[in-house]
Amino acid sequence: MYKTHNFSAGPCILPNNVLQQASKSIINFDNNLSLIEISHRSQPFDEVMNNAKQLVKDLLSVPLGYSILFLQGGASLQFSMVPYNLMKINGTAVYLNTGTWATKAIKEAKKFGNVVVAADSCESNYSSIPKNYTFPKEYNYFHCTSNNTIYGTQIKNFPSLNGIMVCDMSSDIFSRKINIKDFDLIYAGAQKNMGPAGTTLVIIKDEILGKSGRDIPSMLDYNTHIEKNSMFNTPPVFSIYVSMLTLQWLKNLGGISYIENENIKKADLLYNEIDKNSIFEGTAQKEDRSNMNVCFKLKDKSKEQDFNNMCNNAKISGIKGHRSVGGYRASIYNAMPIESIEVLIDVMQKLEKK
Repeated sequence: MYKTHNFSAGPCILPNNVLQQASKSIINFDNNLSLIEISHRSQPFDEVMNNAKQLVKDLLSVPLGYSILFLQGGASLQFSMVPYNLMKINGTAVYLNTGTWATKAIKEAKKFGNVVVAADSCESNYSSIPKNYTFPKEYNYFHCTSNNTIYGTQIKNFPSLNGIMVCDMSSDIFSRKINIKDFDLIYAGAQKNMGPAGTTLVIIKDEILGKSGRDIPSMLDYNTHIEKNSMFNTPPVFSIYVSMLTLQWLKNLGGISYIENENIKKADLLYNEIDKNSIFEGTAQKEDRSNMNVCFKLKDKSKEQDFNNMCNNAKISGIKGHRSVGGYRASIYNAMPIESIEVLIDVMQKLEKK
């Protein structure tokens, strides 16, 4: 049991046995050496890197022709790396704007060429996912964000494309089944659902690279990192190691199919309480609600202090909504036990009775 019920949007909650293994590795990982002391060129860490990549392939059924990378700079660096590598000189990219992180990705892409925003849900305060949008005749790639942590929305059905599909899956990677073949490039910061902050997972179809016509700096060129097995420079060894442990934990549980069912159960449980509780309401459109980040608010703001105090007393942490939108946000990533959600629901019910 967790002493504190951690609903933080990131860094994410991690399985208890992963934390225990990771803590031991700091003291003694290989022959009385700490994990963070060993050479990243050594055989023990080489095995960590290869195991982590293989687990990604196993869990997501990654086919041949794709490379797995563990990079640095977070998803934010990918906002620039994607157009640098995929947008041709004087080219065009299409973006779907569904929230704060998509907006930031669009801002960076505009520095490399023409950006067409196919649809934008800002007028509804990003409470829904746009649908039925169209594409220009010619474009270099399409970019979307699968899950929006701040506003609690999630793409349930991805568009079918003839062109290159790029997706930022930072906050719902490994939480549900996806068909990798539908995507040409996926990137995800580890700290939302995979491990501690410090590394970013990139899954990329090899054949889309080397066609931009740009002279790309080595550190920003995906081919550089593919050729060097994600070790062109010193990698974030601890973050990759803990991500490997988390992926192994997920595989041992039963993989993506198992965890998707669990995530649906957890989300349904909490959304059902929000919908039937007379003093709370959800903020995202029901059809676009995220199974990772449940956003809601009190109908009467005067009850906020009471609710906050009750959450503190129940050892509920990280429940406050993002500073830009207010309200509340329960992030219920893979490692969140259903018992923590039951504790939150109990507090919500007690406040309603009170």
